[in-house]
Amino acid sequence: MTLQAVFFGAIGTLAETSELQRRAYNMAFAAADLDWVWDRESYARMLYEPGGKTRIRTYAEQAGDRVDAAAVHAAKQMYFAMLLAREGVDLRPGVGDLINAVQARGLLLALVTGTDAAQVDALLAALPISRDDFDWVGDRTRAARGKPAPDLYHAAMDDLGLLPHHVLVIEDTPESAQAAVDAGLATIGFAGEAARGRAFPAGVEIVDRLDRDHLNRNSRAGVIAAE
Repeated sequence: MTLQAVFFGAIGTLAETSELQRRAYNMAFAAADLDWVWDRESYARMLYEPGGKTRIRTYAEQAGDRVDAAAVHAAKQMYFAMLLAREGVDLRPGVGDLINAVQARGLLLALVTGTDAAQVDALLAALPISRDDFDWVGDRTRAARGKPAPDLYHAAMDDLGLLPHHVLVIEDTPESAQAAVDAGLATIGFAGEAARGRAFPAGVEIVDRLDRDHLNRNSRAGVIAAE
């Protein structure tokens, strides 16, 4: 079998968004009259737990506060889209070249993210790529369980008619990379700022930038013949 698809596993694999996300959370907290302020170090630790609403609920429990996590998170999404539109964002190193190579080879391209559809749309609107560049775009509604469960990856493979040894995954955090590994997928760890220096699951190749050579290298699953 040969490689048939590349899956980007998070919006953070396309662009560095963690600082904009953190600022958007703090803006939402202020709008809700909460005296919460998430600094960079604290927010980086919170990313160990995927899911924005879950982070808000966990923090509220620890702070002894009662909040409407869904409402706060919706406000955060609004502020995140506002910051993206106002300040813009760039593709991470090598992402454009890799996407061009995937398309040139006729491979399938998917965005298998567990974030909300609104955040996906806001990010893609700020980038020189669109939903039309992807053969499958996921969000948290596409699977019963979010990452680090592997359900989203199974949903993407089922919809695209792929087996695990057809797929190469790019992930930006150890928790999300574990979801790909548990789905049996060859995985590249492309750590974002908040996850740099953290240990990724065994067998995950760690890179600082992406390039088209990733399509030629021998993967853990043996789907690509080494040059």
